Amino acid sequence: MCSTAGRLPLEKERKLGIWEKYLSLWVVLCIVAGITIGKTFPQISTALAQLQVANISIPIAILLFAMIYPIMVQIPFHEIKQSAKNPKPLSLTLFMNWLVSPFTMALFAWFFMSVVFGQFLTAVQIQEFRAGMILLGIAPCTAMVLVWSYMARANVAHTLVMTAINSLTMVILYAPMATLLLGISGIVVPWATIAFAVVVYICTPLVAGHVTRHFVLKSKGEEWFKERLIPSLGKMAIISLLITLVILFIYQGGIIFELPAIIGMITVGIFLNIMLVFAVAYLVARWMRLHYEDAASAAIIAGSNHFEVAIAVATTLFGVGSGAALATTVGVLTEVPIMLFLVWLCKRTRGFFK
Repeated sequence: MCSTAGRLPLEKERKLGIWEKYLSLWVVLCIVAGITIGKTFPQISTALAQLQVANISIPIAILLFAMIYPIMVQIPFHEIKQSAKNPKPLSLTLFMNWLVSPFTMALFAWFFMSVVFGQFLTAVQIQEFRAGMILLGIAPCTAMVLVWSYMARANVAHTLVMTAINSLTMVILYAPMATLLLGISGIVVPWATIAFAVVVYICTPLVAGHVTRHFVLKSKGEEWFKERLIPSLGKMAIISLLITLVILFIYQGGIIFELPAIIGMITVGIFLNIMLVFAVAYLVARWMRLHYEDAASAAIIAGSNHFEVAIAVATTLFGVGSGAALATTVGVLTEVPIMLFLVWLCKRTRGFFK
């Protein structure tokens, strides 16, 4: 019998509010708003670009905390321990993150940049765009997968465990994998970026959520926790996601107008790689007879990338204005829309699993 940890039954029983029911509409409106504001008031984008610590945007970090904290509140600590002891989804996720996704991304980067679009690009652009895409492909799983896992009704506890494991494995495997696929020696692992991301995206919301859950259940009771606190926190998470979209497209959306053709070229390879590794993980999970919650979690993690780490390495190796840095930035722009599509796909195919 497959583990059911992290299913969060509260989410299934709760009726969808206006923010969740019309989420697709709000996403489109926020993307349009972000691009419009960024194009009309470029000084806002410049100001946001300066608010960084270890290549991580401070406003985005705050908003990610606001998205992840409500999820952490709902996870009983015993489910996290139970997920950590479940070897099948853990092994599948590690296999997809380190033995499949980096190599398929390298293949798509070569095929689209060198073969399909090579005649439209210079030799330097081809090299740098390929490098940026590869750096993105070997940076597995940002903490935002907790949001996607929660929205897909997947195993959030497993997602949390794998996010932590991926952060640790990146410290060991990122530089050797980048050296192998890029052929560049002496690649520096962005320790500060990884450490800051772990503290802000995982440790802080986990502790805050656990403390909140403990004291609210003790002082207010389970009914108040379920009926009052959880719906309010759910709204906060969705609104934070939408504000994140606006800021991302204010911050980076201007390049869509400046370099639309190049953005499209890079996006094709990134999109196809995400879809491929997601599909492979999903099908292998079914073959392994995993429950939907574990299968969706593993597939979503496989499709996600830690774009902050990729950007940090790209700017260090090639420079801020390089094609490699641009390619990793495209990863930022495509992350939310594509992952929201995968969330929708997971929920539509839930019957695929017993």
